[in-house]
Amino acid sequence: METKPLGAENSSVKGGEDILALQDLDPALNAKMHLVNNAIDEIGWTNYHRKLFMLNGFGYAVDSLVTLVQSNIAAPAFKEFGSVGYANGQSIASYAGLLAGAIFWGFGADIIGRRWAFNISLFICSAAAIVAGAAPNWPTLGLFVALVGFGGGGNLILDTTVFLEYLPGDKQWVLTLMACWWGFGQAITGFICWGFLVPKKWNCDLDGVGCPRSSNMGWRYVYFTSGALVLVLSILRVTVIRLKETPKYQLAAGDDAALVKNLQGLAKKYNRPCSLTLEQLESCGKVQGTHGESRFSLAEFKIHLSGLFATKKIGLSTTLVWLSWTLIGLAYPLFYVFLSTYLKVRGVSGPTDPYLVWRNYTLANISGIFGPVLAGFLCNIKFFGRRYTMVTGALATMAFFFGYTAVSTSDQNTAFSCVIAFCVNIYYGCLYAYTPEVLPSAHRATGNGLSVAFNRIMGIISAVIATVADTRTTVPIYITAALYAAMAVVAFFFPFEPYGRRSS
Repeated sequence: METKPLGAENSSVKGGEDILALQDLDPALNAKMHLVNNAIDEIGWTNYHRKLFMLNGFGYAVDSLVTLVQSNIAAPAFKEFGSVGYANGQSIASYAGLLAGAIFWGFGADIIGRRWAFNISLFICSAAAIVAGAAPNWPTLGLFVALVGFGGGGNLILDTTVFLEYLPGDKQWVLTLMACWWGFGQAITGFICWGFLVPKKWNCDLDGVGCPRSSNMGWRYVYFTSGALVLVLSILRVTVIRLKETPKYQLAAGDDAALVKNLQGLAKKYNRPCSLTLEQLESCGKVQGTHGESRFSLAEFKIHLSGLFATKKIGLSTTLVWLSWTLIGLAYPLFYVFLSTYLKVRGVSGPTDPYLVWRNYTLANISGIFGPVLAGFLCNIKFFGRRYTMVTGALATMAFFFGYTAVSTSDQNTAFSCVIAFCVNIYYGCLYAYTPEVLPSAHRATGNGLSVAFNRIMGIISAVIATVADTRTTVPIYITAALYAAMAVVAFFFPFEPYGRRSS
């Protein structure tokens, strides 16, 4: 007869099954993970989780904000600096920073802990954004755009990781819902740009001859405003949440006493039960193989990488997750690289009034807020789960991308942009949540960071394609749609389904 780990009988989740429990990992780690998950389920959903949902969600918003801001201010900034240099340089700088941030903060959060990386990354992002608004030339702007990306690049990894490692099992679907903040970030970007890039007193004529700084302050105000907003959010993170290290990082680090103190303190603060004791954890044995002898060594990096391929099934899962991030990292920006030229070839002219241009842009971004809301609902239904929610989102996006070939008016273009923003965020929102759910907790931030890194590499490639490729061809529209079909196939073959199971 199968024996349960000590304390398993107190599980408040039906079955109390952990996603990676049967993967022949360290038995002490498995037993302790089960106990910790039981304790988190016993405490349940609290006001602390609501705070995390709000302030971690702001991190999602910041990531989308910093990605979009640079693309919106690039043209007026390039004009002001004499149109000398690489026109798409800011896109590449942003993606390079996001790439470096994903890798650095990903490994860093597994090595030194979630807390410090979580608190520091937004401060870097805000400071760099404010300085970027004062940039004296194109290369300097590129440097600080990259630093904005470096700080923002860690947010996406840490927001999902930190939130998941405090979530009770029956609330893990909220991780998918949290991606709605990505749409809020895009919408906020639209409103800020709408406010500063439309008035003629702050913006040069891009087709004119000269463009002095005094007549072109709009893009700088965009960065000043964005940086100030991110600074406020970073201060709120430190003062409102006052994050302690996550219990699952403490578990992997072997700090059982701090883990118990952490969960007991949370339970006491919100008047919830927590029966977990230090004796229960110590009786399971010592966790092995989650860290090297030195935290800052090649051996440490090797442990975190190899941990993502600890078994054939975990290795397959990691590979398919990384492939998914790579595919969407190419498909999503590639479509928009070719879209404007494609519409012109078909004789579709957009609005010339800046008010209408930014109105349509903001409408599409607002539409993206509701995709993760539907995804959060679907992924908590047994029939769909995480995998089939992603399949549904990818296939719906594919269908509407193919539908773009029939667009013949500006209004149709706006409508399709809104629907695609909604559908793609069904897939994207669920992938954001699925990735940390199926990764081992000791190596979660590393795996999550490398997933996002593959996505950023494809973003850099799409920016290069925008410069050197012939954008008059319609073939990329069909290729993009086919890539979403491929994402649906990959999601179908994911080996783990987190529905009804708890993250390990």
